[in-house]
Amino acid sequence: MTDVFRTTPAIALAAAMPNSLPSVIPRKENMNQSSKLFEPYKLGALTLPNRFAMAPLTRNRAVPPGMVPSPLAADYYGQRASAGLLITEASQVSQQGQGYQDTPGIYSKEQVAGWRKVTDRVHERGGRIFIQLWHVGRISHASLQPDGGAPVAPSAIRAKTKTFVNGTFADVSEPRELGLSEIPGIIEEFRHGTANALAAGFDGVEIHSANGYLLDQFAKDGTNKRTDAYGGSIENRAKLMLEVSRAVVAEAGPERTGIRISPVTPANDVSDSNPQALFDYIVDQLNALKLTYLHVVEGATGGPRDIAPFDYGSLRKRFKQAYMANNGYDFELANKVLEADAADLIAFGKPFISNPDLVERLKQGAPLNEWDKTTFYGGGAKGYTDYPTLQATEAAE
Repeated sequence: MTDVFRTTPAIALAAAMPNSLPSVIPRKENMNQSSKLFEPYKLGALTLPNRFAMAPLTRNRAVPPGMVPSPLAADYYGQRASAGLLITEASQVSQQGQGYQDTPGIYSKEQVAGWRKVTDRVHERGGRIFIQLWHVGRISHASLQPDGGAPVAPSAIRAKTKTFVNGTFADVSEPRELGLSEIPGIIEEFRHGTANALAAGFDGVEIHSANGYLLDQFAKDGTNKRTDAYGGSIENRAKLMLEVSRAVVAEAGPERTGIRISPVTPANDVSDSNPQALFDYIVDQLNALKLTYLHVVEGATGGPRDIAPFDYGSLRKRFKQAYMANNGYDFELANKVLEADAADLIAFGKPFISNPDLVERLKQGAPLNEWDKTTFYGGGAKGYTDYPTLQATEAAE
C-alpha cells in the first residue's frame, strides 16, 4: 500500500505500527524559520515553494464499482496543497494491478474524470501534484483480479503477508508466474496510465518501484527466480523497472517523472542478497534517464531506519537530479539532512493525514493534531477531511 508514513506493507501492519513521530510537537516560539525545509526548490519545470513532499498515503476510499476517486478526494488533497509537492495514494494501472479494497485506478475514463476534480482543486489552491502509478504484482487476492484469476508475479512464490478485501484481512492469493509474452503489456499499462494522468491534469507521475510490489519483486532475487531475460543477473532483474521507466519518460518527459525505491525494506516479504550492488546499478540507469527525482524509503517501510546496512549516500552521489528522502523524518532530522546536503526534498506521511497545514505548523513550531489510526483506511470524511487547521483551531478558542 502507500504509506502512512510512507508506504505500509499491509493494512494490518500499519494499524499495529507504533507512531514514528510524536503525535504532538510542543510549540517552539523561536523555531528556526530559516530552515531549508521552507526554501523554494526547482523541480524540473516546477518551482516548489518549500521542500516538503506529502508521501503517497493509501486511504481506501475509492468508489466502487470502477475504483474512481471519492468526491471527497478533491477536498482532501486541496486541503494539503501547501506542501511543496503532493504525491497521491498509489493508483493501479489496471485491474490486475489492484491489491487492496477500494484503491483508485488511472486506467479508465471515469477514473481520469475523477482525478481531474482533484488536480483542478489542488491547482486552484496553488499546489503541485504527481500521481503514483502502481501494480501490486503478487500482493493481491483473487477476488480483486479479472475473472477471479491468480495475481501475477515474477515467480510463482506466495508472499507471507495479508491484504484487505471484502471488509476483512485475508492472506494474499497464490500467484502465477508472469509469462514473457505478457511483459510488454505491463509496460504499456504504465505508459497508458501516464497518458491518462497527464489528461487528468497531473503535473507528473511517480513510478511505484518500492515496498515489495511488482517492479520491486522483479528486481530482488528473493522474489525473482526466473531463468529468462528478466531473471538471474542484476541487469536482468532490473530490466522491467527500467523498461517501465523508459516508457513513462517517453510519454511524460523526464522532468515530469519520478520514481520510488526501497532498497532494504522487508515490506511485503521481499529481500535481496546484495541490495547495495542492485540499487547502485539501478540508480545509475535511472540517472541516465534524467528522471526529475529519486524517492528513497530509507530502512524498513514505516519502521526502523537502521534495519540493514546500506549506503544511501551512494545513491545520492549517483543520482544527479533531486533526491527525496523518506521514512521516520521529523523536523529536526529533516533539517539536519538538508543542511548536510544529503537530500533535496523530504517526504512526510502520517503527519500530513492529521495536519493539512503541516508546513505552517512546523514553521511556527505549533502543536500537531493527533492522528486516528482507526480512520486511516476506508470510511468517509471522518479522519480524512475533518482535521482542523491551526487557524481554525485558534479561531475556535
